[in-house]
Amino acid sequence: MRVTLEIPDSTLHGLLDDVALPDFVGVRYHLRTRAPLSDLGAAVEAELNRPEVAQRLKPGQRIAIGVGSRGIGRLAEITTALVRGLRARGTEPFIIPAMGSHGGASAEGQREVLEKLGVVESVVGAPIVSDMTTQEIGRTDDDIPVRLDRHALAADGIVFIARIKPHTAFRGNYESGLAKMVAIGLGKQAGAAACHAAGFRDMARRIPALAAVAIGRAPIQFGLAVLENAHDQPYRLVAVPAERILSDEPALLLEAKAAMPTVPFEQLDVLVIDQIGKNVSGDGADPNISGRYPTPYASGGPDVTKQVVLDLTDETDGNGNGLGTADFTTVRAVQKLDLGRTYPNGLTSTVVGPTGIPTILPNDRLALQAAVLTCNAIGHGPRILRIANTLKLGEFAISTDLLDEARAHLDLEILDEPHPVAFDGEGNLLDLGRPGRVAVATGR
Repeated sequence: MRVTLEIPDSTLHGLLDDVALPDFVGVRYHLRTRAPLSDLGAAVEAELNRPEVAQRLKPGQRIAIGVGSRGIGRLAEITTALVRGLRARGTEPFIIPAMGSHGGASAEGQREVLEKLGVVESVVGAPIVSDMTTQEIGRTDDDIPVRLDRHALAADGIVFIARIKPHTAFRGNYESGLAKMVAIGLGKQAGAAACHAAGFRDMARRIPALAAVAIGRAPIQFGLAVLENAHDQPYRLVAVPAERILSDEPALLLEAKAAMPTVPFEQLDVLVIDQIGKNVSGDGADPNISGRYPTPYASGGPDVTKQVVLDLTDETDGNGNGLGTADFTTVRAVQKLDLGRTYPNGLTSTVVGPTGIPTILPNDRLALQAAVLTCNAIGHGPRILRIANTLKLGEFAISTDLLDEARAHLDLEILDEPHPVAFDGEGNLLDLGRPGRVAVATGR
């Protein structure tokens, strides 16, 4: 189900054409961060060789590898190395999508999500078995059912890959990471629904409770934790044995939080995000970066008055979850929406605000002008930050009212002189996805 619409823009032009857009400058952000792993294959092999991991792997075992929908840096390489390492030890690995309700909560949709992330059978060297069927394996003390993928339960062992990162909707000792992958990812849509039933107010308690039951009753062997640097590249891999997931993950989460980048401005009148998508963040745009959270149970990031989302990534395949946290978007973005892929996120998580649709403008120029008109910048020009997406903060563009602050920041390098923002004949940005680069022409 895709959205089609036409917006008569004569009235909009009358309201917005005279709204002046400020000049912009390109900025390079020299993020202080950990060096990425140069040889992921060697890193995976080193973890598999650790005695507490190696002793779990026996020749002839069928091993289910859970792979999620997050845009983990070099995910296909990590998966390929894990498949290769497991097979070298005489096991027979196969891959299962471990992504809750993503991919439209369908088996084929979840297979397609993996393929878009580069996890393809011919590449990683293992078959992908995608099925939404789960089995109940137990209940928590307060009677929440714990469900896991039936193919995983039929295997001799389960391992999985999970990036550890602050969650976008709640805070706790276990956020996005190993325990959540057990409780929600391996549980498919049914497991995700059970975990989200009481909303994010209870999520910090439910995730470890569900994970504890699954770890105790399912053949989970270990989780391969991925920690990423400020450029979203893996800098550390850690194989955590099943029985140590709940004890070891809180420290790994603190390390991951310290490695995350931050927006170098505390207050913004307008945040412009060129593209959002599930390959960027579960929320389309990571609220830890944008400051726009879908629930009141998480906080952090800049204070943003108005947010603009201009487009969806191709990789998100129409899943526009997160679009609803913006104030303005474009016809182009909305026409890419596949509501059949978007709505299951809100219906399963019970948080439907991010799957809504903000005010729609015909093109990029009018969307920016609408944000400037409504951002309540009094006594100064609008403070605007424009980024490609929340994964790419190495280069961005700022309006001239942020220039003095940027010059005083030790980690920011001004790349050019102030220049007008550049649009094509349709009113769309010429440098979409490259906000730190100078566009080559201007026009309306």
